[in-house]
Amino acid sequence: MQRYFIHPNEFADAVVTITGDDAHHLIRVMRAKPGDTCIVSDGVSREALVRIRSLEDRQVTADIVDRLPMENEAAVDVWIAQSLPKGDKMELVIQKGTEIGAVRFLPFVSERTVVQLDGKKEGKRLERWQKIAKEAAEQAHRNRVPAVDSVLSWKELLRTASEADAAWICYEKQDAQQLRRAIREAVTKGSDRTGGSRVKLMLIVGPEGGFSEREVSEAEAVGCVAVGLGKRILRTETAAMVGLTCILYESGEMGGEQ
Repeated sequence: MQRYFIHPNEFADAVVTITGDDAHHLIRVMRAKPGDTCIVSDGVSREALVRIRSLEDRQVTADIVDRLPMENEAAVDVWIAQSLPKGDKMELVIQKGTEIGAVRFLPFVSERTVVQLDGKKEGKRLERWQKIAKEAAEQAHRNRVPAVDSVLSWKELLRTASEADAAWICYEKQDAQQLRRAIREAVTKGSDRTGGSRVKLMLIVGPEGGFSEREVSEAEAVGCVAVGLGKRILRTETAAMVGLTCILYESGEMGGEQ
């Protein structure tokens, strides 16, 4: 069944309003008509099965039929910090990372990043990334749309790493077992604390040329742990997906032991 994210202000007690591109999709692409049903979510705390009451130009009004539980999110919050790759690979990282279960993407520039930033295009690029995250979240039946940050510098990223409960930097010279141990330790510590706050885990992935030894040392100096992803050298966009999957598996999301 088709799923849409709407603004919390458009989610009332008994009626929801779907506007903009989502309304256009329902009307023009899905050829929806009164009586059809779909799922809507405010991406925060409310999700419902709704029945369409009326369709107008770029606006659909629907009645809430049933409130649905929001239980499609992982037990841990995983942030993917991705050094900007060439071409449209960042779009792939956001799309597939959203489908797998990441909750935040932090694009950044590191020593070996080759992408030339254009300040005039940054706003449009960020808007496109956010749209990709929203569409992927709808396709994967997520309960929330991941956040996509503006591009950070290396120093800004290291400062942001302190906001996470654990941060890991992918480095090909490290043993893959280090990541497994680090994930289990972080999840165990998180499950033991009180207050119900979710564990925040950051995975830092380098560009096509990887990280320099200096960058790894700087990351370790602020508390990040260097980890490997196996014996094979992965493409940067592949590393993000593999690392994310490993984290979710080891945290019990995909059948691994907690």
